[in-house]
Amino acid sequence: MSTHPRSRSGTVVAGRYALLEQVGAGGMGSVWRARDERTGDEVAVKVLGRPGSALLARFVREQAVRVRHPHVVAPHGWAAEDDLVVLAMELVRGGSVADLLREHGPLDAGTVALLVEQLLMGLGAVHAAGLVHRDVKPANLMLEATCDGGPHLRLGDFGVAAPVADRRFTTVPGAIGTDGYMAPEQARGAAPDPTQDLYAVGRVALELVTGLPPLEQREIPSHPLRPLLERLLVPDPEQRIVSAEAALRLLRRLPVPPPECPAVPDRLDRASTGAPGPGTPGADVVGWAAVAGLLTVIAGCLWVLLGWWA
Repeated sequence: MSTHPRSRSGTVVAGRYALLEQVGAGGMGSVWRARDERTGDEVAVKVLGRPGSALLARFVREQAVRVRHPHVVAPHGWAAEDDLVVLAMELVRGGSVADLLREHGPLDAGTVALLVEQLLMGLGAVHAAGLVHRDVKPANLMLEATCDGGPHLRLGDFGVAAPVADRRFTTVPGAIGTDGYMAPEQARGAAPDPTQDLYAVGRVALELVTGLPPLEQREIPSHPLRPLLERLLVPDPEQRIVSAEAALRLLRRLPVPPPECPAVPDRLDRASTGAPGPGTPGADVVGWAAVAGLLTVIAGCLWVLLGWWA
């Protein structure tokens, strides 16, 4: 079987997921729009790239996440056949907050507040499940295609998520996350903690306000959301706001104007015209022998990881 991403169109994996169109690529491999042959629904699937130990760990972590919330998009299944291993999740058609920033620049205070509110609600559910996301950034904040309605944000990509305070998922002195969005203690290799995600929310919110990525951000400007940003971006985790729920309470007390709500288009609508997707070719997938070994390791890892919620 050819391993070029474009040649996989029409492939049905394990009799379940029909690959229709590549829509992107990421650290785990290529991302496809697919059809679930069992339900008839369109879904998104990640096609696993050539696995090393780090990629295997990300796959196991992400597929084990089972958080169900309107502002979270988490995997709901996986399948493997021959040289393909895929991770399936809901299809979100409006791109990401990173796309919104590229197209509109700094957003109005009301829209920023709405997006941050939805992100905090999603994180509240993730933290309540005993997990820390550890990679909150605009590219991982997906948007439903709402056109003329307000944006609907969904937190995705749980490839580096970890149980709260589980040192097995911490590498010292290495850091797990994205430079600039990580809390200072996370960058130093601290054990996973929900307040690290809250610091990242602050960095994302400041980027939405200023249009500047974290490494270019300076002081927090005068802004309706400044009181919240000051509490989120405290370098000392002991002084940082304690939870997503507390951050929500503060946000909802602030005098924020109504959102202007830029339109979020359906970025996958080109599928009906047969136009190619924006993704770049993903990494080569593993052969059958490697897949067999991979699935054996996954089964063993899941036996351990499911103890997170036991």
